[in-house]
Amino acid sequence: MKKLALLSFLFAATGLVACGQKTKSAPRVASTENTLLWRISGKNLSKPSYLFGTMHLLCGDDIALSDSLKAAIQNSDNVYLELEMDNLFEMMGAMQHMSMKGDTTLADLLSKQEYQKVKTYFEANSTMLPFSMLETFKPMLAASLIAEQQSKTTCDNMVAMESLIMEEAKSADKKIKGLETMNYQLSIFDKIPYKLQAKQLYDMISKTKDTTESHELAVLTDAYRNQQLDKLGEMTVKEDMGMKNFTELFLYNRNANWAKKLNELMPGKSLVVAVGAGHLPGKKGVISLLRQEGYKVEPVKNEMVKKGKSI
Repeated sequence: MKKLALLSFLFAATGLVACGQKTKSAPRVASTENTLLWRISGKNLSKPSYLFGTMHLLCGDDIALSDSLKAAIQNSDNVYLELEMDNLFEMMGAMQHMSMKGDTTLADLLSKQEYQKVKTYFEANSTMLPFSMLETFKPMLAASLIAEQQSKTTCDNMVAMESLIMEEAKSADKKIKGLETMNYQLSIFDKIPYKLQAKQLYDMISKTKDTTESHELAVLTDAYRNQQLDKLGEMTVKEDMGMKNFTELFLYNRNANWAKKLNELMPGKSLVVAVGAGHLPGKKGVISLLRQEGYKVEPVKNEMVKKGKSI
């Protein structure tokens, strides 16, 4: 499964008007760890914070924020996402960092036959950005557009969990902040050989009709809807066209940075922190790292499938 670390630049600003709402009761601690929502308490915290695992693209017809997560947002002081996606100036400023360094283009990284196939694919998909722009992008960013398009083949109403959280936070008049800057996320892609990224892009296009790919996407989505963190963690670190060698960059280094930052941010405040679900489980996951820091991290009941829909 193509686990792309950056889809955030695809999300449009919601522009919702914030308004105050009544405070809801605190979410209940769950008896099972089969959940995406976790309560952080203990150590030097005067009030709890909450950690939630997101997935960038889901079918909006049957997914909604749980009452528990809504209550956590309502009672929070701030909401943190991976990026401060409500900051339009930062998002626009990051555009200049999406291109490869040294005026490199896909033509420099692929054979003539491979380049022509990639060019033909993007030009045939008019809903995407112009190829003249995409061929200068860091290839994994261009690949993220394909991932988004593939996800739409099974649902016309794709949503990002981050967008739903932003809507809820704005309606509750909560400030939305980011654990990282977009420039930092984009800089990660400069540490991965552009040629390797271009190969991944070419392979994605070559396999766009591969039923195995569709099956893996369905398995990933089902694991998320069933809130199976261990399974999501396994799929996140699964070897994929040589990218396994960069797990430290995409996953573990960022987990450590976030745990350290949360250790500084949480005292005196109640936060809701929403990051990719693959960052939560495992020995180097955020849950484990926070526990190593001395915090109590407990599973919280999180019923997010819409009523009338079945898992």
